[in-house]
Amino acid sequence: MSTIKDIVLVHGGFVDGSGWQGVYDELTRDGFRVRIVQNPTLSLEDDAVVTRRVLDGLDGPAVLVGHSYGGVVISEAGTHPNVAALAYIAAFVPDKGESVNTLIADPPPGAPVPPILPPEQGFLFLDRDKFAASFAADLPARTAGFMADSQVPWGVDALGGAITEPAWRHKPAWYLVATEDRMIPPSAQRAMAERAGASSVEVIGSHAVYVSQSAAVADLIREAAA
Repeated sequence: MSTIKDIVLVHGGFVDGSGWQGVYDELTRDGFRVRIVQNPTLSLEDDAVVTRRVLDGLDGPAVLVGHSYGGVVISEAGTHPNVAALAYIAAFVPDKGESVNTLIADPPPGAPVPPILPPEQGFLFLDRDKFAASFAADLPARTAGFMADSQVPWGVDALGGAITEPAWRHKPAWYLVATEDRMIPPSAQRAMAERAGASSVEVIGSHAVYVSQSAAVADLIREAAA
């Protein structure tokens, strides 16, 4: 039986918290109290503040979950006393002083290059025509198209935000590797999970695995909660 009843979900770059609906539905059916953070993704510092604000409102221990860039946010905000465990979903897991920029600086040979367009006024977008193939290859075309057209601008400053003290060095961690991810190479995911000492599982899915395989993602979160 789980002793943790609160789950806090943190989205990544280019998207918002609505993508967590499938995971939300899975967990709330089991009686978990689920909160979804809506990060502005302007800077890591700001996103950590927004996440801590949600954690402040809880009256018990929580599993803090991050997808993609959300893994950076939970690594920074997860030292909060209400966080009992961390769950990374196809996510970055930076160490002290690291950022998204440092983690993507030396990609594995042959790794796909995410179709990130040149910055516009300090914000990044993915090429709309290449979004589905890179981010959401296992979703229906209409769903992937909607995600491409509803992209949230990702602030360049957020990618440069460095971790001050990584929460995974103090809290138990779980990791879900998306084996068909074309945004964060699966090999890099495995390496980050191993470095963090995370209990890991592998799921056949794209970078949008939290949408396409919400039941498997919920299973990992349940394990962390137990």
